[in-house]
Amino acid sequence: MKLENIHISFIDSLVTPQKLKETVPLKKHLTTHIYESRRAIQRVLIGSDHRMLAIVGPCSIHDPDAAYEYAKKLQALTQEVHDQFLVIMRVYFEKPRTTVGWRGLIIDPEMDNSNNINLGLRMAREIMVAINEVGLPIGTEFLDPIVPNYIDDLVGWASIGARTIESQTHRDMASGISVPVGFKNSTSGDIENAINAMVLSSTARGFIGTNKKGQLCIVHTTGNPYTHLILRGGRTGPNYFPENVAESEKGLREAGVPAKIIVDCSHGNSLKNPANQPRVLESVINQRMAGDKTIVGFMMESNIMAGSQKIKDGRNNLEYGVSVTDACLDFEHTADTLIKAHSRLRAIGFS
Repeated sequence: MKLENIHISFIDSLVTPQKLKETVPLKKHLTTHIYESRRAIQRVLIGSDHRMLAIVGPCSIHDPDAAYEYAKKLQALTQEVHDQFLVIMRVYFEKPRTTVGWRGLIIDPEMDNSNNINLGLRMAREIMVAINEVGLPIGTEFLDPIVPNYIDDLVGWASIGARTIESQTHRDMASGISVPVGFKNSTSGDIENAINAMVLSSTARGFIGTNKKGQLCIVHTTGNPYTHLILRGGRTGPNYFPENVAESEKGLREAGVPAKIIVDCSHGNSLKNPANQPRVLESVINQRMAGDKTIVGFMMESNIMAGSQKIKDGRNNLEYGVSVTDACLDFEHTADTLIKAHSRLRAIGFS
């Protein structure tokens, strides 16, 4: 006659956000870096900074050493392009799945379905501290609504993914997150759900959540004024072309939300082929040079090495610097693509 926990095998205790932040603290000198990074991103979104956001990095992080090496490479590249691009490193730890697959470092850090989430949260926080130390702002996707309490102080920009933009929970969460939030269009390619999410997330909300002590509480938000749309393509094909951007801009304006768009050069826009990402960025730069300031940035999936690999034996026998989720562009070609885009904008004195 059991009525509860029928399908639960066991329950572990989860470290509280407060305890983890005490264990892996935000060092005082990094507070200024993160604060100023957020302000800079906000200025790009409102148009007082002429630069574009360049959100670049691995599809997902699974190896702390490779993530740190990539961060150092990206920071060096930033010095060459900083007058046209505000470079943000993709640091993604949670991976939504349509069916099955590795769910990311926070959920399964040992990559063996052991789901040692306490370890995953600690690793994620340590990696983010290290990348901030390098001098880069961090961009991430928030998937589990509890996770922001553990890492939100280390983040400069966040996204809500194509599979979760319809979720009321994620819309509520985005309304209270302390950083600018981009909403991806649906996997179908439809933008309406993302625009609706922006409308709701920009307003004051009330919902059930948790605080830093891990206690259940009622969360009251003021709404997030820095929401924007991310065009990532879909089942209907790419949506980064001028006509797609114009249609999206019209929808945003009619909804009364900021007409600011980031183009994801990967996913549906690249037809899931990382070699197509430079072509997408070329179109984005063409539109920008033609005077379209609705596009305020772009995203690229990039890693030390090109391609992707499958997880066969946990962390064993993995090739260093190669994605275990979506295939990525290698860093050499990433740098070449960004430098060429930077040169084109700089040549005409774009500002």
